[in-house]
Formats: sequence, C-alpha cells, structure tokens
Amino acid sequence: MWMLCVWWVLLGTLGAGSAQLSFAKVPYLEINNCNGPKIILPCVVTNLKDNSSMAMFVSWQFQGNQFFSYDGVNDNITKNNSFNTANFLNRSMIPYGIVSLSVSTKQARLGNYTCEVTEGNREGKTRVELRESSACPKNSSEIVPWFKPVERFSIISIIILIVILYWCQFIIVAKKFDMTFEKKIGLSVTGLLISIFAVIGTIFYVQGGYTALVKTGIGLIVVPAIIVVPLLYFLFTSVFEKQPLFAVILLALKALGYVIAVAGFALCVTECLPKYGAVLIAGLAIISAVAAIGLIYIIIIGSNLKDHQPPRKAVEESLNDAKGVMLE
Repeated sequence: MWMLCVWWVLLGTLGAGSAQLSFAKVPYLEINNCNGPKIILPCVVTNLKDNSSMAMFVSWQFQGNQFFSYDGVNDNITKNNSFNTANFLNRSMIPYGIVSLSVSTKQARLGNYTCEVTEGNREGKTRVELRESSACPKNSSEIVPWFKPVERFSIISIIILIVILYWCQFIIVAKKFDMTFEKKIGLSVTGLLISIFAVIGTIFYVQGGYTALVKTGIGLIVVPAIIVVPLLYFLFTSVFEKQPLFAVILLALKALGYVIAVAGFALCVTECLPKYGAVLIAGLAIISAVAAIGLIYIIIIGSNLKDHQPPRKAVEESLNDAKGVMLE
C-alpha cells in the first residue's frame, strides 16, 4: 500500500514539474545615460507547447504591483498610467514565448520587475532587477564626461590651435604679400565663421555628458574644419604664383587629416563611452600640424621668394613698356 502512495507522489511531482514554464534567465539590467530613449525588460519562455497567443496570459509587475497585462483570449492589453509607454517588444512573437517589454527610459524605475506567463494550465514567472550603472549613472547629479578628460582637453586645445594658426597665416600673408581687398574680406569673413563655429562648439562640448547638445558641440568643432583646407590653398595662391609641390603635399595632408577626423567623429557619436576618440584626435592633430608647417613654410620660403623676385606690378609695368616700344 505504501508503495502505491509513493508512486502517486512521484507522479504528482512529475506532473507539477511539467506544468511549469521555463524562462531564459537575465538576473539584472543596468540603466544609465547611454541607454537611449527606451529600455528592454527581457522575458522569454523557452518551453511553450501550444504556441498560440489565445492560450496565453501575460502579467508584468513592478515591486509586486501589476502595471501591464495581456489577455490572449481577447487580445487585450491593460497598463498602468505610470507605465503607459510599456509595450511588447514584438507583438507577433508572443506565441513563441517572447514577451519582453519596451519601456521609456524616463518611466523605467530602479527595482525588481516580475514577468508572469500562463499558457493553458501551465504557468511560470521570472524576475529581473533594474540597476543603476556605476560607470555611467542615469540619475546621478554628477555629469559624466563623454570623452576622457585627456581626450576632451586634447580636442579643445587642438581646435583652438587650428584657429590661431589660421589667423597667423592670414595676417602674415596680408601684410607681406600682394592681396586684393576683396580677397582679404573673403578670407576674413571665412576665418571669422570657423572661429565662431569653434567657440560655440567648444561651449557646447565642455558641458560634458552624452547629450544632444554635447554631440552638436563636437560636430561644430569637427565638421566645419573642412573650411581650413581651401583657406590654406587661397593663402598659398597669394604667396606663390604657381603652387610648389610641397604646398600641394601640405594641402593633401590637411584634407587627409579632415577625413580621419570626420571618420573618428562618426565612430564616436553613437557611443556613450567612445572607443575611437584617438582617431578623431589624430585627424585634428594632422590638420593642426599641417597648419603649423604651412605657417613656417610661408614665413621662410615665401619671404625668400618675395625678396629674390621682382614685385608682380613691376614685372607687369616692364612688359607693358616693352609692348609699347615694339608698337612704336
């Protein structure tokens, strides 16, 4: 008789085990200012049998209080106002056990979330804890820099140096070499524009954090830097009647530096903790180095050419006189 009792107990145990739904385990999630507008609360059932949403009921609770439910029979969703942004990650995947929720980052609260699923007479639940990341906290009063302090200092320093070097080049060329008034105005206005972009971009960028304002700031620093490439060309045309090979090489290197800087910016702008800040800095450093070499080249080589060649106006007057004599 006692053997029969043991047998029924074993059958009951096995029956109870088979009535339990199993879940893919995700013990915790970390939320921070890098998550973007939404966060995904995972809940995936791994042993559904019917694979029919009509046989399912899904309930989500936060700290034991239900805030979201789904009735498969009526295909109806009910949710609490405090979590009105909550929705299934993919409603068509419910019959396959994927009942993860997408919730606005602003409404997501730190704590324990419980996902409970029923399929016919089988049920089960899983829990996931939403934690605050120590590396990049969401609710911290301290602003976490987007780049490392050394990288931020390097970017700001280099862009300031680029602007200063341009104005030094412009002033020297305007004072020592022939330049029309219209060209002076054009180069001044263009230089003023890149200076304004650099100042505004730096003001936005130093705010810190991974925000739209800071990303706009670094964009204003990097993207308009293309202007300094044609500016160097126009300065060279005022110094040299024909561009020397070295001047052409400098222009090509400056353009290459810009391409590298933009590539680094594109790689960093999507990352809360950028891994390719060195690429962006390398591009800006090349632009700065070429600007410095260009300034030295203009001062030394350009001045020597000016000292050893007759002024352009004198040459033109001599040619005109020669033409007049030939006509007579």
